[in-house]
Amino acid sequence: MKKQLRIRDILENTQKIDLQLTLIAGREGLDKAITAIEINRPGLTLAGFFDYFAYDRIQIFGLGETAYIKQLSRERREEIYARFFSYDIICCVYTHNEYPDEVFIEYAKKHKVPTFVTQHPTTRFTSLLTHIVEAAFAESITLHGTLVDVFGIGILLMGKSGVGKSETALELIERGHRLIADDLVEIKKIDESLLMGSGSELIRHHMEIRGIGILNVRDIFGIRSVRNRKRIELVAELQEWDANTHYDRLGIEEQVYTILDIEVPYIIVPVRPGRNIPIIIETAALNQRLKKMGVFSAQELDKRIQEWISRENKNT
Repeated sequence: MKKQLRIRDILENTQKIDLQLTLIAGREGLDKAITAIEINRPGLTLAGFFDYFAYDRIQIFGLGETAYIKQLSRERREEIYARFFSYDIICCVYTHNEYPDEVFIEYAKKHKVPTFVTQHPTTRFTSLLTHIVEAAFAESITLHGTLVDVFGIGILLMGKSGVGKSETALELIERGHRLIADDLVEIKKIDESLLMGSGSELIRHHMEIRGIGILNVRDIFGIRSVRNRKRIELVAELQEWDANTHYDRLGIEEQVYTILDIEVPYIIVPVRPGRNIPIIIETAALNQRLKKMGVFSAQELDKRIQEWISRENKNT
């Protein structure tokens, strides 16, 4: 099913991202669907060049566009506006708190084109708007797991029900780290290399701990114990210890877990009585930070060992 985003949805998003939008015309068109992620600056169009006019995008009028319009005669403006609004315009936004002239407003009302004014500068508003639209159209998936922020690394804890994901996350929270989502993690593919995880609106910041029940982590541990979303940079699967299973003891070869066609570093953490899983997760987070800086401890140790063996063979 194709995703849809309406102009009205962008207005409702102002509770999360303050676009500072004021609607001045075209209220009847708020249910128009946005079909393109990109935005358009109609500078060339206002100058009369309508070839390749990206009319199906949100039109942003910055200082350049408004300054050009102001120096036009009323007759020329009416000519340009008549042709401009002959296309199926989705929405228009004037930045820098600049307001369109009365002629533009009349055409916007007539053609039911939502027209807004924002106090944001053009570059800032474009960045905020693009963030909202990209997030709405991003490919997404929901996985069973727990997402935590440990030393700035977003770690997705996975494993069978009852293996201890929530209990591990609870201990990490107690140690000063933060919870993003428990049980159900909504993951969006922001671009070709970035996965952003969050919790659902309904159960955000809540955890289920067997023997206690449902907990509101934010209320118990404070606002610093939670965050709404986080980039996923490591997948840690908790598995019950099996003596017949071979577990990686060196970590020389990188393992990956694929989510939405993006490969994420992946580790398996065996769980058994006596193992301090939260400390292991903390260490994994620190190790992942080192890898991002180009430091691979296991590979460097293996390299030194191979060099030592080579020297010893030469000496014998």
